[in-house]
Amino acid sequence: MPFSSLGLLPELLRAVGESNYPAPTPIQQEAIPAILKGRDVWACAQTGSGKTAAFALPVLQNTLNLDRATPLRVRTLILVPTRELAAQVGETIQLFARYLRQPPKVVIVFGGLSINPQMMALRGGADIVVATPGRLLDLADKNALRLADATTLVLDEADRLLDLGFAVELTSIIERLPQRRQNLLFSATFPPAVRVLAERLLHDPIRIDVPTTTATQPDILQRSIHVDTARRTQLLRHLIEKHGWTRTLVFVATKYATGHVAEKLRRAGIPAAAFSGDMSQGARTKALADFKAARVKVLIATDVAARGIDIAQLAAVVNYDLPRSTTEYAHRIGRTGRAGQSGVAVSFVTASAEEHFRLIEKRQGLRVLREIIAGF
Repeated sequence: MPFSSLGLLPELLRAVGESNYPAPTPIQQEAIPAILKGRDVWACAQTGSGKTAAFALPVLQNTLNLDRATPLRVRTLILVPTRELAAQVGETIQLFARYLRQPPKVVIVFGGLSINPQMMALRGGADIVVATPGRLLDLADKNALRLADATTLVLDEADRLLDLGFAVELTSIIERLPQRRQNLLFSATFPPAVRVLAERLLHDPIRIDVPTTTATQPDILQRSIHVDTARRTQLLRHLIEKHGWTRTLVFVATKYATGHVAEKLRRAGIPAAAFSGDMSQGARTKALADFKAARVKVLIATDVAARGIDIAQLAAVVNYDLPRSTTEYAHRIGRTGRAGQSGVAVSFVTASAEEHFRLIEKRQGLRVLREIIAGF
């Protein structure tokens, strides 16, 4: 099924064509026509399945049909869990909108930066606001925008929004929105808390559940390696050099470990950068930009990088420390093998972590042969 069969405007189709989207993914095939018709959507699909385009394209088209003359109005509100995802979603929307005769005003707002420039950007309103919940409420409390006229609410990575403790903020935001609106809920998983939210939020939704099949399964080679705890950094260096990985995303458990491991790699001559939630937004933005531009080969990150961030040609993901939950395992390794590319995901399994990795295997329905590499 081509994109041209989904009811999208020629200008959007042109932007899609130039963005190297060969054909719509299953989630896009089902969601785009439903959103164009104004239906509420409850969509669940694996990471890397094209969820952002599935709501961004029809939202852009629907925005063109609205009265856009009233100041301070926000027409479409997109809530995301992290600053990096807010920037990425906003940039994707602007990319798709570049050929529209009247491109919508898109404003991206999140914490970690001065609020004053964001208040200035919202003067006169905005067609689409992409926001993290806390900063959005700050702006609303300062009367920088009003939510009472919003026609569409999108919750992207809904499970992560709740995981990060945004339940109270979401409730406050929803209470400020009009009763009549379109609601779109997108996520890779739908645990009980998200199901409760969906049932409260959505009205007669179209439920889209794209199962993982051989056709939709990302091409990710999963490996697990037994390793002594003290030898993990040396093993990481060995793998990078042996396989010639040009871009490697490494997940660790603590903010301290991001800087510690990155420094060890730099001393060994491997360009590496740390990435964690306690860094300033400027430092986080620079680290991610350097990684995407291949100025650094290795990004050492906490789980703040496990959701939504799209890094082209990411060769490998390494679980230096195993994730706490099986859900986070899926999101971590889903940073590679995206958009039809192949990738490798390596988990370091220490003696103390063996039982936990067996639990991950059981809940993911997989069995990964343990490797032993001499010297580690």
